[in-house]
Amino acid sequence: MITSREDLNYYLNEDLKRFDNKKPTLKDRIVKNESYFIYHYIKRLRYVEYHKNKDGFIHKLLYLYNFIIYKRLCFNLKIDIKPGNCGPGLRIMHLGSLIRIKRNCNIGKNLTLLPGVVIGNKHLYGSENECVSIGDNCYIGLGAKIFGAVNIGNNVTIGANAVVTKDIPDNAIVGGIPARIIKFK
Repeated sequence: MITSREDLNYYLNEDLKRFDNKKPTLKDRIVKNESYFIYHYIKRLRYVEYHKNKDGFIHKLLYLYNFIIYKRLCFNLKIDIKPGNCGPGLRIMHLGSLIRIKRNCNIGKNLTLLPGVVIGNKHLYGSENECVSIGDNCYIGLGAKIFGAVNIGNNVTIGANAVVTKDIPDNAIVGGIPARIIKFK
């Protein structure tokens, strides 16, 4: 959770490291390079998280300003990640089909997402008890789905189009429908 300016700078620096410490340039904006839009989406997400957790009239105005830009990017990029779910070092590899992370998720640092990933509860109106917990340094492949109250360990790779409905231990590679452990790293 981002509660101070130091936390915000830490999260932004960790996210930038996943872009090889290269901020997108004006050239990327002009040629509509997807890395420009992904970087600015993640940056806006972090600012929304920061201003949401701060008190004061100025922070509420800045929250509203950043939230409007964040929601506009959500609709244009087809990415719907709720604020406060992802740890530092979030990396979205490509734009494409919808990426959705619902509210009741707890995700560690250095998560890599590909297009079509859905993380959240099984039901339209899931209970608050159903929480998806994902460890550090995880890679979630193209079109993977994670449903229910699932705990995923550290250093896990989830293959393309896998449907995860059960807990996964650390250092595992999983795939299939429903997802099964293929091997350990």
